Parts: sequence; structure tokens; C-alpha cells
Amino acid sequence: MRSIIHRRFGEPVDVLEQANMPQPEPKAGQVRLKVILSPIHNHDVWTVRGSYGYKPELPAIGGSEAVGVIDALGEGVTGFELGQRVSVAGIHGSWAEYCLAPAAALIPLPDAIPDELAAQLIAMPLSSLMLLDFANLESGQWMIQNTANGAVGKTVAMVAQARGIHVINLVRRQEAVAEMTALGIQNVVATDQADWKAQVQAIQGDQALMVGVDSIGGKASGELLSLLGENSLLVSFGSMTGETMQIESGDLIFKQATIKGFWASVVNQHMPAERKKALVVELLTLAAQQKLTLPVEGIYTFDQVSQAAEKATQAARQGKVLFKA
Repeated sequence: MRSIIHRRFGEPVDVLEQANMPQPEPKAGQVRLKVILSPIHNHDVWTVRGSYGYKPELPAIGGSEAVGVIDALGEGVTGFELGQRVSVAGIHGSWAEYCLAPAAALIPLPDAIPDELAAQLIAMPLSSLMLLDFANLESGQWMIQNTANGAVGKTVAMVAQARGIHVINLVRRQEAVAEMTALGIQNVVATDQADWKAQVQAIQGDQALMVGVDSIGGKASGELLSLLGENSLLVSFGSMTGETMQIESGDLIFKQATIKGFWASVVNQHMPAERKKALVVELLTLAAQQKLTLPVEGIYTFDQVSQAAEKATQAARQGKVLFKA
């Protein structure tokens, strides 16, 4: 089967290539999917670089999420049918014509959810819902996040808005403000403006920012903490810069703030099954009602792997890059 693989770790544009790999056979409890679309996530990029929490054996087929139709059922699988369209995340090897997935991880899809949304519906959006649960905010409270125009940031903003939680959304360039506003996302501030902190304070008024979500690292971590209120929580979601978090000890001490790291894989392992099911239902409902918009930057065939890798690693993207199998 046609696949996108890497034989060594490195920059995706340098190491990703199209190759023919053996078609997998489902084991007990698994299904085989005929892949329709599969996204390139940031964690997929980090995996290809060899800098993620999981390192595959090489040569490795990339990708961790897909929308597809069930092509074969492994022993003991019930409740699913051949030809049924499903989404799945948290797998390996989805950048291929076929991939394997645990039946227990499949999300059946209503017809109202298009393939472009279904392909990126689980990993980042579900992480976003888990992140909001992790933040433990109630309706009416305030939070702030950077890289708000990323897939997670947009979903956090939309879901929080639906839950009555107020979010100040930081983006790194002024042009991204209009992009976010067009999606119905409010309270967007560009940090390339000299007065961006004053803009944040004008939006929040006398309401304390109780949670900050940092996906950048470096000095951006300290900038978020400086804006938070007393007994607040700073969540480290990622490190786009790869730099160590730069935190002022005074902000940490005098605000009695807490810093926690968030890794969806670990949170997912400890989340009760009923709560996870409720989050998935919430996610599907928002998507079917068109209250969740996940833009697509481009859809690429496997023979366009270099163009896809280059686009997926560019900073100024407005949506996700998808492979079409």
C-alpha cells in the first residue's frame, strides 16, 4: 500500500517520503480502515523529528488520526459494519492507504459531519475538551491562552464560549485577528502590538484571569503568568519555541500560582470512561450543529509529501494540512 514513511528522524521536509509498505491485517479487537483523510498534527511533526514522548521503530509510517471506512474486522469485533465511516485518533501509521485501529477507539460519524472536519475531530478537539476539564473553570470565569489560532486554541475558544467561560485569545500577528473573528471567536489580541497587555487588561476589566494555557514556552510563559490572578493555574500545553519556560519567581510566589503540565495521553488514561464518553458526545453534537469549525489549510496527495510537510511546518497557517489517501 502507498504510505508516507521516514527511515530516520529529522525535519519532515527532509525525511518524509512516499513508499510501498505491507498492507496490515487486523488482530483480535482491531479493525482495518481504508483511509480517506489524515492530518499532520504538531505531535506528528515532533514524532518524525524524534522529539516526542513516543519514538516509533524505523522505518515508520507517520500519522496518528484519520477518518476512513471500515475495510476489515478483526476477531471478536462487534457493533461495527464493513463500509461504516468512523474517526479515530491515538493510533500509529495513519498516513497510508490502510491503517489499523482498536475497535474500542472508533467514533461512528453522523452524515452531517464532513470528512474534512471528521479527519481532525478527535485528537486536538478532544484534547481541548480535556484541557478545559483539567482547568476546572466554571461558567462566568476567565482564562487566557496563547497560540489561540492553532487547532487546539480555536476549539478551546469555541467550546469555552458554548460553556459560558470567557477566554482571551492571544495570537502572534495582527492578520490572525480577522481570521479568528470570522470564526465567531471573541476577545482576540495580537501580541505583535506594542500595547497588547493593555488590550488584555481592558477586555478583562476587574475579572481575574484564573487559568493561562501556554503552548509557546520561553518568555511567553512568564508573560502569561504575569497576567494571571491570585491562586491561578498556568498550564504548559506545549513548547512551540522549544525554549525553557521563563518564569518570574515573584509572580509565582506572591500570586500563589500553580504550574502544571498537560499531556492528553496521560489525562486520557486516568479519565473515567463515562466522562470521556460525555466529552465525545459533546464534541459530536457541536460538530453536527456546525458550532465547531476546524479550518483546512490544504489537502495533499501522497506524491505531494514535500509540499505538505513544508506547509505543515510553516508558522502562518490558517488550518490543518491533510493527506488524502
